[in-house]
Amino acid sequence: MASAGSQDGPRQARALVLARHAKLWLVPSILCGLLAVVLSLLYMGGILNPTGHLHRLPIALVNADQGPPPPGRTESLGARLSREIVAGTPGSTVDWRQVDQAEAMDLLSTGKVYGALLVPQAFTADVAALTTGRATERPTLTVLTNPGLGSLGSSLASQITQSAAHQASLALGKELTAAAPPAGSAGSGTGTNATARLLLADPLAVTTRVGHPIGTHSGLGLSAFYYTLLAVLTGFIGGNIIHNGVDTALGYSDSELGPWHTRRPTVPITRTQTLLLKMVMTAGIMLLTTTLVMVCSVTVLGMDAPHQALLWVFAYCASLAVGLGVQAINAAFGGIGQLVSMFVFIALALPSSGATIPLQAVPGFYRFLSVFEPMRQLSDGIRAILFFDARADAGLARGWTMIAVGVVLALAFGFGMTRYYDRKGLHRWTPQPSE
Repeated sequence: MASAGSQDGPRQARALVLARHAKLWLVPSILCGLLAVVLSLLYMGGILNPTGHLHRLPIALVNADQGPPPPGRTESLGARLSREIVAGTPGSTVDWRQVDQAEAMDLLSTGKVYGALLVPQAFTADVAALTTGRATERPTLTVLTNPGLGSLGSSLASQITQSAAHQASLALGKELTAAAPPAGSAGSGTGTNATARLLLADPLAVTTRVGHPIGTHSGLGLSAFYYTLLAVLTGFIGGNIIHNGVDTALGYSDSELGPWHTRRPTVPITRTQTLLLKMVMTAGIMLLTTTLVMVCSVTVLGMDAPHQALLWVFAYCASLAVGLGVQAINAAFGGIGQLVSMFVFIALALPSSGATIPLQAVPGFYRFLSVFEPMRQLSDGIRAILFFDARADAGLARGWTMIAVGVVLALAFGFGMTRYYDRKGLHRWTPQPSE
């Protein structure tokens, strides 16, 4: 009788023989290759050229200038400057919102604009002072940032507004320099001295400050995205853990722990009842995971989190919607359900969330996905709670709406498919003959 050790060689050799069969490699190789290609195109395609894909980034433009028009002009310099800024920026890249200062601050505090450019109240008078040679400082335009919309989006808006202001300053400087009297004309004292001419050449200064401040423990505006990611991942991974755990406990899949392999006796239960059990467990376990995420993020790590009760409720409902969606997809698609749900809730959702890179700075395909992909809706809601005083018009109302839609779709799709399978007699406990 051959010993167990003597059989190891033939068994290893058998594995090598099987590895030579091309059909064994075909399906895994194709699926893994397709996964690598699709994920690479999805993730890298959305981040490599944000400025090149810029499409109507919303920025507020405030003309507070109340000075009278200069001689020979029909409009104030502030109105003229605003018009030239809008005209000098391609309309396809920036959506200038020309509003008053109060409205601009409201747009900043609801996350509807990524920044603002303010023309001061005495702008015409300050520019006129330059032409007299009495001014020693340049009139100042103010750029307001909105870090609650993420560091990249706020930075893009700041760069655009500063560049637009600088270009407008140079254009205005050429006109002022041409109209200024030459220096020291006939000793009359009416000419423009060298200092004044330098000021006239680039007459406007630009200063930057935060328009809508956020807390110092907010990850430069990224805490909303990562908190959303935690809500989605706990729903997605937790849903799959529950799915596999229930199938193992009911005897529909094997349990392997290291070298130990077991299979419980099969419990006869319909697909619909199995899905109901998984969804009930999902609703219960998400209570635990949502609480732990908040305790770790807020209590242990000190994340800035106003409206904590609302944040917990919203995050729980978000995780629940994702978890129910995972259970519905797994029930409908079986073995490939986890791959399908990964694409729905992770692969397509992350690059179209608009949380790290503004949707206005990604290709149109991602803007299309953002209309229905859940992570964009959930990140808008959590961002509104964390940074914009939980205002409904800052994205919270849309977030609640999409959570409700997601739950209804998950229930309808999941139970619709399982009831169809049950009516057709496609029970999971039916023994299948081995081939």
